[in-house]
Amino acid sequence: MHDIADLEARGVPGVFLASTEFIDAAQAQAEAIGFQPARVFVPHPIQDRTDDEMRSLADAAIDAVLAAITAPPG
Repeated sequence: MHDIADLEARGVPGVFLASTEFIDAAQAQAEAIGFQPARVFVPHPIQDRTDDEMRSLADAAIDAVLAAITAPPG
């Protein structure tokens, strides 16, 4: 979260990407640092997934990531 905030402060758009297990934690941290980044969550768990499963998760998330990173600030 801090990395995305730093990039955004430098004018570099970013998207916070995590698994659904971290939705509440991401919101809590965003509130704590006063920054609400674009976020995309993928199904949990990530650990122990095969390469093919990870590619499938990435394929399923790419449109949301691209939409989030190209959306106008606001």
